[in-house]
Order: sequence, then structure tokens, then C-alpha cells
Amino acid sequence: MATYVYETIPQKKGQKPKRFEYVQKMSDPALTHDPESGLPVRRIITGGSGNIMRGTSILSMNNPRKGR
Repeated sequence: MATYVYETIPQKKGQKPKRFEYVQKMSDPALTHDPESGLPVRRIITGGSGNIMRGTSILSMNNPRKGR
């Protein structure tokens, strides 16, 4: 199950969108309306999180290569 971020689409000028998270299967179609208010919504694409490390890793330092 994945957690998706949705945002309501304002119907009137000056109205602020409401963001909410919704848990659903990746195979499920995207929501078109907010389950609570019935307002139309769009899915927000967010970046993933993770660490990117560069350089020599500890594992490669512990495994000496042959021929050295």
C-alpha cells in the first residue's frame, strides 16, 4: 500500500486548496474527489527520500581485492 498526497482544486478565486494523504494500492485509480468534502482533487507528485553516498563504502574497505 502506498500513501499519496492529494490537493483539492479551488472552485472560487481566493479559495485555498486543502492537502491530505490517502493510502491506496498502486494499482488503484487516482482519486478524483475528496472522500470527505466531495471537492475535485489532483494527485501531488512528491520526491522520495533517501541517502545518496559517494566514495568508498565500508563494505568495500573490509573486502581486500586479490592482486594487491
